[in-house]
Amino acid sequence: MNARKILAQSIIIFTMIFLVCIPLSHAQLDWWPLPPYNTLWPLWSPVLSPLNAAGIPVPIVNSLTPNTVLPVQPGLTWDPALKYPWLLYNTPSGLAFYDPFFGIDLWPPDYLTILGIPLPINLSSNWSTLAPTGTAWLSAVVPVANNAYYTAYPQFAPLATPAAFLGIPVLIPKLIP
Repeated sequence: MNARKILAQSIIIFTMIFLVCIPLSHAQLDWWPLPPYNTLWPLWSPVLSPLNAAGIPVPIVNSLTPNTVLPVQPGLTWDPALKYPWLLYNTPSGLAFYDPFFGIDLWPPDYLTILGIPLPINLSSNWSTLAPTGTAWLSAVVPVANNAYYTAYPQFAPLATPAAFLGIPVLIPKLIP
């Protein structure tokens, strides 16, 4: 009788742990560090990190270097020390990023390299709990970033969407939820 009671209690405890731990682990899947810089890539964006067969978000890129190919533009990456993420673009000169204060510049930012060697960002222990980027921020900044990108690289400006030049969100804000 004692063995049955212990077995029943063990099953109940295991079930409780399983029911609590699984949602917590999924709740912390907001970001994933990309080598070699350890900048954070959004797992919460289905376009940038689609779900695999097991239902787990998988980043569409696995490394963030100047020759990274981004299937979706802008891409998004975040140094948790900053208050805003970078919006990433492919350019003829390599990967570029938009900074709300300085505009378009080639990736990586100067502080992430020494003599051309990438420096990883030292992520704090709570990096996985950094909240997703707000849609209000994306809706406000993405059109400005797109305008800066199209100004720097007019050959990539969409011909059929002049609203992009006016700062009106056209396609990109819908791609990054």
